[in-house]
Amino acid sequence: MTTSADRGGRAGHAAPRSERREHLVRLAGELFAEKGFQATTVRNIATEAGIFSGSLYHHFDSKESIADEILSCFFDQLMASYRTVLDEGANPRDALAGLVRVAFGSLERHRAAITVIQKDWNYLKGLDRFAYLTKFEDEVERMWVDVLSTGREQDFFRADLDPKITYLMIRDTVWAAVRWFRPGGRLDADALAGHYLGVIFDGIDRR
Repeated sequence: MTTSADRGGRAGHAAPRSERREHLVRLAGELFAEKGFQATTVRNIATEAGIFSGSLYHHFDSKESIADEILSCFFDQLMASYRTVLDEGANPRDALAGLVRVAFGSLERHRAAITVIQKDWNYLKGLDRFAYLTKFEDEVERMWVDVLSTGREQDFFRADLDPKITYLMIRDTVWAAVRWFRPGGRLDADALAGHYLGVIFDGIDRR
């Protein structure tokens, strides 16, 4: 299957998807999130959709194609939102806050993609069709590390801050929240991001 953008540059989604196709992607995403990508079969997806397995192949040639669509959509939208934050030209502290809010804001809309990344990242990166995941990973890391490095250089952040380690800690903390964050709970995604930013910038030690 040819996804929404080529694997080298990734331009964005051009072809509209049918409602049926959207429905299958949503159902498959829910199963991936619940069972994991590797444990989910084409038959599982077809059964959930109330169709025969063969009918699924009218829309997708494999479950990998469905995962490809879920992940490429997530990364296309995530990268566009990150770039919007950075293009605003805010100071590093505000830029970091913007990136954090975008990340937390993805938890609900892209729960399936984030869960697949959490559970099956290493497996998928080993497949040729998902080679673009490493490129995305590197580009996202560069964005965050640049903001953190600039903030350190301009005295917004501590002089002893390690930008890469700090990024990895933030990344893993935010994405791991998909395991317990539930829409409609005590905090919505924006309030959760605000609480997290308070811990980052102000800490928890009263002294």
